[in-house]
Amino acid sequence: MNAFVFVLAFFGFLSFLEISSLKERVKKLEAQLARLQGTSYHDERISLQTIARSYIGEPIHIELKEDYRDIDIMTIGNRKTGFLKILDVDKDWLLVQIDSGKGRKNKLIRLEGVKNIKRIMDNQRSE
Repeated sequence: MNAFVFVLAFFGFLSFLEISSLKERVKKLEAQLARLQGTSYHDERISLQTIARSYIGEPIHIELKEDYRDIDIMTIGNRKTGFLKILDVDKDWLLVQIDSGKGRKNKLIRLEGVKNIKRIMDNQRSE
């Protein structure tokens, strides 16, 4: 029985290694597609750039994709105690200011890691 469990564990580990390399290759392919005009990835990136540029200097809520999670944005910036503000935008990056009750911090966020950006009003802050 031990040999059978060992064989299953070994094949499970090999599957994990294959999936992790596949995930990395998919990420690279999505980045390449975002550079090609006429693809949905490129259109999504351009629309996020446009939205981000229009929200410069205003309090916002940023939703990040799963692989690009940031603890400061999740715990401070998108809560009632703090807020996020976009300072600058270029074709690949967002410069974001995280303002908490204790201080300010600037962070660079990859545009490809942003899932959604919304402008928030004072009465719309999440708990």
